[in-house]
Amino acid sequence: MPTPADLVLYGGTVLTMDAAFSRAEALALRGGRVLAAGSEAEIRALTGPRTTTVDLAGRTALPGINDSHLHAAAFGASRPPHSLDCGSAAVSSLAGLAEAVRERAAALRPGTWLTGSGWDPGYLAECRADPRRHPTAADLDAASPSHPVALTDFSGHNVLLNSRAMERAGITRHTPVPPGGVIERHPDGTPTGLLRESAKDLGYAAVPAMTGEQRESAIRTAVRLCHAEGITSLTEPGLGPGGTSLFLGAAHTDTLRAYARLAAAGELGVRVSVLLLPLEMGGAASGLPERLAELEGICADADPRLLNVLGVKLFADGIPPARTAWMHEPYEESAGGGRGGLCLHGHSHAQQVGELREIVRYAHAAGHQLGVHITGDAGIDAVVDAFTEAQLEHPRPDARHYLIHGDFASPRALRTLAAHGWGANMNPGVKDTVADLMVGVAGPERAAYQWPVRDAVAAGIAVTASSDAPVTHPDWRRGVASMMLRESRASGRVSGPEQRVGLETALRAYTTHAARQDFAETWKGTLTSGAAADVCVVDGDLPHAGPHEIAELPVALTVFDGEIVHDAR
Repeated sequence: MPTPADLVLYGGTVLTMDAAFSRAEALALRGGRVLAAGSEAEIRALTGPRTTTVDLAGRTALPGINDSHLHAAAFGASRPPHSLDCGSAAVSSLAGLAEAVRERAAALRPGTWLTGSGWDPGYLAECRADPRRHPTAADLDAASPSHPVALTDFSGHNVLLNSRAMERAGITRHTPVPPGGVIERHPDGTPTGLLRESAKDLGYAAVPAMTGEQRESAIRTAVRLCHAEGITSLTEPGLGPGGTSLFLGAAHTDTLRAYARLAAAGELGVRVSVLLLPLEMGGAASGLPERLAELEGICADADPRLLNVLGVKLFADGIPPARTAWMHEPYEESAGGGRGGLCLHGHSHAQQVGELREIVRYAHAAGHQLGVHITGDAGIDAVVDAFTEAQLEHPRPDARHYLIHGDFASPRALRTLAAHGWGANMNPGVKDTVADLMVGVAGPERAAYQWPVRDAVAAGIAVTASSDAPVTHPDWRRGVASMMLRESRASGRVSGPEQRVGLETALRAYTTHAARQDFAETWKGTLTSGAAADVCVVDGDLPHAGPHEIAELPVALTVFDGEIVHDAR
């Protein structure tokens, strides 16, 4: 008799996510790999006296979820007790935001920094009523007279400072705006406290840096939360000197070192793919070689199936809700108009496009995969053109570059991406969060088109889906439901039904396609013989559940590398 299985799951449905989207009755795991998936009788024959058996009792097993764009360290650092959660349901108005700050401040020693994250203008009553209304320092000052306060928004692209924090950071009416940034100002020229894109670095620079112990604690917190969501793989999208102030420093090079330490100690508990972030927003292409050299070898001793550096992250523009995404046509006049722009080095579009091409050219020629944060249609066209130029100059057969977000990718851009095997990493959890807000910002037609998943799939792109946590909670079931429904979470209003996709496509975005983005489709992302023994079990009949039911399915069990790491019982 062959060596028996270590763990057997039986009595339910196993979605193998193979090419045929096959289903099995049971699953056997051994030595950190899938031994077999098949009928219950076939799999029971592989049990022995030391085999652990789990009765699925009608539940569904599928490959461990791969959240392919999740700022895990920042996600952990944004959760209590590390930071104030400003995105909870209770924070639905500016008064509620001030009250949350007041309660947190009461527990801190006077003079210490109060940090938080998650506020969303789409959920703040005053901002919903008037798209031009934004939070200001004045909304926080009375609640925190003795504490400097820095609150990052849900997207990570904006930070709100109170007056004391602006004093600590030295931000005045005379403070110059860094390239690619925006300092919101009152009519008299004084800063409001709201800093956008690269300008937020002015505030973050005054906040004390995280310690190595705090970084490891934040990662452990994130991994624990990921296990509870069935997530066994993730992409940490941007760690390096360019992340010195991103997410209050949680994206700094020291976080990459913290990952390396945890991996070396066998304490990581999740498979992490890394994009390096050598340049800050507005950083010059001329600094790229030296910055990449600084990062070389940090993870060299790690098992690449646990921690693997795959490429380079670049911030190319902002985000549509803040009107900092570079668009061909202006935003709605009621939202302030304008067309946004690139957040790259230079003082004109021509200079910034030149920087974009140079960064892409260098990283591509050096053999890196490129993940480019780009959201506006004009920006996306520029990025895809830069990919194409780099490929023509230095042909590579399988670079797998991809757009990060790709909100308004044009049909031409989608066709070009597909032709080269490049990808698009989209965010369905963000779609159902901002759908209503975007109607007032970009107009109903563009808001409906935002994140054109179906068009991308039809073009031949292996679309991946991700939470972008801490932007949204890493709840892949809600993401799957959003891809199938295209509904606003707040109002239930449908936004772009022509971009809906079916269950198989949505699940592949979190499993097989995500594994392909990692160059790992030969060994993870399925429950086929020899694949990684990473499994997510949901408490329900997933293949026969409707989208609204899928959104509510609890994660019952998570298996990582053959070991049960989460059990909801």
